[in-house]
Amino acid sequence: MRPDVIDLNQFYEDRAGQVARRLVRRCLRQIWPQVDGLSLMGLGYATPYLRPFVDEAERVFAVMPASQGVLHWPPDGTSLVALSDETELPFEDASIDRLLLVHGLENSEQVRPMLREIWRVLAAGGRLLAVVPNRRGIWARFDSTPFGHGHPFTPGQLTGLLRETMFSPTVVSAALYMPPSKSRAMLRFAPAVERLGQRWGRPFAGVLVVEAGKQIYAVSASRRKRLRPQVQPALPAAR
Repeated sequence: MRPDVIDLNQFYEDRAGQVARRLVRRCLRQIWPQVDGLSLMGLGYATPYLRPFVDEAERVFAVMPASQGVLHWPPDGTSLVALSDETELPFEDASIDRLLLVHGLENSEQVRPMLREIWRVLAAGGRLLAVVPNRRGIWARFDSTPFGHGHPFTPGQLTGLLRETMFSPTVVSAALYMPPSKSRAMLRFAPAVERLGQRWGRPFAGVLVVEAGKQIYAVSASRRKRLRPQVQPALPAAR
């Protein structure tokens, strides 16, 4: 069952979710250190990870699937969030440079159609960065966090799926080596645990972080009629 937007927001407002966000953000920035002049879209529930890119990218916005619900983001300004069917994104072909997919792939009931739609909206040379639960990681075993819902992946399953849907994986990384815990002591040592995990325990990370490029020689997706995104102001979301 897909977690709804209220549960997702609550997780990232809690201390454990804030620590998880910082650790995953660090991994994302290692892969995407520069986004100057690029358009960057978040899909799924990616808003907790978009803030560092706002002052750099030419344009940053998010799309949340209708089956999940939508929250206003950023909380202190004009909403940059649209509500849409994940298989019918309201954007022109080849119009997005970078797409960050979080809490989306593992929860979608239409994985391949969604990835084909992502391929359609990405520009030539565009990059998809997917964050998904690791099947071998402990986070996938606890449904008390959003990473314990949906279908987790092994690195081979995820890279194979991306290749099947006209993407070429370029970076395979991972994050979240600490166990899902609200213990203050555990959260305090999370950065140290993360450093050890990156060095010794990558197969057991909580999430996989995989970048893939659009295969521009793949068959072009057919054009469809697009609707304007519907921006939905709602409850304040976690920063």
